[in-house]
Amino acid sequence: MSTAASPFDDIRQLIVSMPGPDEAAVEAVRARDGQLTKPAGSLGRLEWLAEWLAAWQGKAPPTVARPLVCVFAASHGVTAKGVSAFPAEVNRQMLETFAAGGGAINQICAANGLGFKVFDLALDLPTGDITEGPAMSEKDAVATMAFGMEAVAGGTDLLGIGEMGIGNTTIAAAIYAALFGGTPAHWVGRGTGVDDAGLARKVAVVEAALAQHAGHLDDPLEVLARLGGRDIAAMAGAILAARAQRVPVVLDGYVATAAAAILFAIHPSTIDHCVAGHLSAEGAHRDVLERLGKIPLLALGMRLGEGSGAALAMSLVKSAAAIHADMATFDQAGVSKREG
Repeated sequence: MSTAASPFDDIRQLIVSMPGPDEAAVEAVRARDGQLTKPAGSLGRLEWLAEWLAAWQGKAPPTVARPLVCVFAASHGVTAKGVSAFPAEVNRQMLETFAAGGGAINQICAANGLGFKVFDLALDLPTGDITEGPAMSEKDAVATMAFGMEAVAGGTDLLGIGEMGIGNTTIAAAIYAALFGGTPAHWVGRGTGVDDAGLARKVAVVEAALAQHAGHLDDPLEVLARLGGRDIAAMAGAILAARAQRVPVVLDGYVATAAAAILFAIHPSTIDHCVAGHLSAEGAHRDVLERLGKIPLLALGMRLGEGSGAALAMSLVKSAAAIHADMATFDQAGVSKREG
């Protein structure tokens, strides 16, 4: 596909101009870690998390003072094909639940001192049915990515991204099949809990969507426009904005990872500032994470979405930052260092 005068040109240019990791900050973290009152390596991946935070915040010690979870809510035209156990009107009802503080994500954020924002992405206007045509035009996809970029609040130092949208596990499965190949059945899971007949419908929908858009799925951004949704486009935009602003990102589950997979397919280093919050029970999430080179921080068998796994993982990241910044050194505590 020719990219001349494409609405995606600005996105491609942004990706190639992204800042890289701050290696000096990483070395400073390692030097301090060697002085803390513990055996080297004894905190495992928490030590790595402190280094990762420093690399992408560009400072040592890193801080998590203003963590934020952003949930992007969208409607998908493909729900008309019976791919979900719940009707489309649940989208609006869940948004109202979040606003009233009644969602699982509300409780997780409150318990762990995390900021929380929900973004309504034209919830009453579903995207196109991907079995019949593109979900979005290129222009609409880019505009939605730009909206996601704007959602990254100034001053945020750790971002968790999640989504809410009936039908979006079908959308994510179609994206993975387009990006990575394999049979649609490999990528499709039960989502909100569909029965065997519902699962078969989901597989058939993904097969039909891939056939409908055959010959137009070589460009990852074209995959996003044709097979994606506003939630996934906005999350991709938020990931890019976070990178530009030196904000590390914690990804939620199966659907949120689809946004990262689009960016990874453009260039793998684009998501180096992201960690996988958890391993979802949905679909082939483990396969996706292995392809992206991401080891999940948690594996709790969750498949709720709405940023819940990312938010729980952010509590670990907060702990890693606090341990590194506030733990006593051997000299401060008067503890003898290991000999030799």
